[in-house]
Amino acid sequence: MDKYMSRALELAREAFDEGEVPVGAVVVKKTTGEIVGEGRNMREKAKNALAHAEIMAIDEACRTLGGWRLPECAIYVTLEPCPMCCGAIINSRIDNVIFGAYDVKSGSAVSVQKMFELPYNYRPEVTGGVMEEECSAILSDFFRQLREKKSRS
Repeated sequence: MDKYMSRALELAREAFDEGEVPVGAVVVKKTTGEIVGEGRNMREKAKNALAHAEIMAIDEACRTLGGWRLPECAIYVTLEPCPMCCGAIINSRIDNVIFGAYDVKSGSAVSVQKMFELPYNYRPEVTGGVMEEECSAILSDFFRQLREKKSRS
């Protein structure tokens, strides 16, 4: 588990370095252990509200595997998914959601709402708090630097 979350953290660091909120995600084919999709937050660069790490990783996984369904796949993401990303996870039929930091403002796996427990046609298993300290730290560092820049302006 840590291997895949570590890769998601590397992608979050890339986002951090580009001035994006540092969130990274990987989709793993569970039967082979292969990473079939990767993504990082790119909303600012892409000027697109849809450019969340999970959406980017799911998109790449669909292209890699040749279909919109991602059976036998797990997604590892450094931050608890928002409602949009939870919807994409449900629609892509990902089996497992593993996330690092909890998001008390917009996390929709367990924090603000439990979207995967609603009566949708598909419900992935959820594990939160994996490498939580590391995932939370990069987010805290990013927002601290952002506040410092704003106070100097």
